[in-house]
Amino acid sequence: MRRVEHIMGFPISLLIEDEGTTAEAAEPAFDWLREVDARFSPFRADSEVSRLDRGELAPHELSPDLTEVLGLCEEYRVATGGAFDVRLPGRGLDPCAMVKGWAVQRAADQLAERGARRLCLNAGGDVVVTGGPWRVGVRHPERADRLCAVLEVGDGAVATSARYERGDHILDGRTGRPATGLLSLTVVAGSLTEADATATAAFAMGVEGIEWAASREGCEVFAVDAERKVHRTRGLPVAATT
Repeated sequence: MRRVEHIMGFPISLLIEDEGTTAEAAEPAFDWLREVDARFSPFRADSEVSRLDRGELAPHELSPDLTEVLGLCEEYRVATGGAFDVRLPGRGLDPCAMVKGWAVQRAADQLAERGARRLCLNAGGDVVVTGGPWRVGVRHPERADRLCAVLEVGDGAVATSARYERGDHILDGRTGRPATGLLSLTVVAGSLTEADATATAAFAMGVEGIEWAASREGCEVFAVDAERKVHRTRGLPVAATT
């Protein structure tokens, strides 16, 4: 079963390779992602995030989901010494860097709970898979028609932060300026919550973020710095060549 929808500003594609699976089986997961977009988008004036940013909601009035997300954001802010920060001066509250991976991982978990055994959920290039092995390509940071690595993942997630799609959009919260020390950084982890947030946070830190991400339990890293030097951890699950 294959399905693609455009939610949260990027395409989300789902592939389930279980016999007999119908499109209706995926509906609750896509409903959840649409709900997250409505509730967490800083670009919607009526979202919970926007209402909190305007001071219309007190901390005790927040939903458990937003409380969880903001808690994760604070954990990463502290862990990176402020490089990962969803409350930058002069900008509104924007937890999108955390919400994407968290929400897509929750959707994958819901599908698994409903019986999906072999699935690949791809959210704008960041993927969560189960029932592998699955092969996941890492795009070359300067050549859209090339891969610089192919990974093999059974159950887990792969996320990449880079400059090639949206330019210098990731800011270093310590300086408020664009992070330019890396061309791309990919993280393999047990969940997309961890992989996506770690990739974004490490990219914001610049070259020092490579070692920081690699030191996190359960994370493997592939990175290309601004000098085009490749870095990768020993445990990176590189697919065998055939």
